[in-house]
Amino acid sequence: MQADPTQGGLSPADRDRQWQRIVLSRVLVLHPTHLTLSELAAEVVDDPDDFGEGDALARAVRDLTAVGLLRTNGVLLMPTRAALHFDSLDL
Repeated sequence: MQADPTQGGLSPADRDRQWQRIVLSRVLVLHPTHLTLSELAAEVVDDPDDFGEGDALARAVRDLTAVGLLRTNGVLLMPTRAALHFDSLDL
């Protein structure tokens, strides 16, 4: 994939990974507080009217859930035990 120069030289895959890092780190920092997607957006999105950022956030949550680092009960987002364990390793 070629990097998009309008996005700081990052490829779409790199931007997605960057959003995943942002989302997971914020969820871990705020744990044990559980957030809704709207509350998480308020924490990490610069411009709430920017569809691209909202879409990137939703993709990050979806992808982190798919790999087992986030879970949801349909409303609240929570880190999984695997994510909490990784966070405790202090790498």
